[in-house]
Amino acid sequence: MFLSTYENKIDKKGRVSVPAPFRSYLSNLGYNGIVCFPSFNHSSIEAWPQDRIEKISNAIDSLDPFEEKKDYFATSILSESINLQFDSEGRIALTKKLLKYSKIRNSILFVGQGKTFQIWEPTSFEKFRVNARKKSNINRNSLKWEKKLNN
Repeated sequence: MFLSTYENKIDKKGRVSVPAPFRSYLSNLGYNGIVCFPSFNHSSIEAWPQDRIEKISNAIDSLDPFEEKKDYFATSILSESINLQFDSEGRIALTKKLLKYSKIRNSILFVGQGKTFQIWEPTSFEKFRVNARKKSNINRNSLKWEKKLNN
């Protein structure tokens, strides 16, 4: 899983080293890169393994082929996605478009989200993190644990 938060510097060419635990997890899944696209919810970048982007593609394909929603999702997610391969030093080269969308200039935060991760500008993420903590506390009862019965 993608866990924890890591900060790395971005170089002048837009390259940044992906944290070793994230690369290791992806490697164990058989991937040498990540699919990135602008987040729907935040000024951040979503980073998904290939199988997750295929899953969302399948969900989009399951919609009626003439339904507007299908085009909206395909355009907003799939056409905005880019497959970024790791170079020999474990770096990815983020596009200018993604950097502009996320307002990233010098430093990048890699934020583990379990099956995916996000890439943030550090100050923006800190504001979100504080708010997320408050809202998680308020909504904590909605997070349910699976209960197994003993036979």
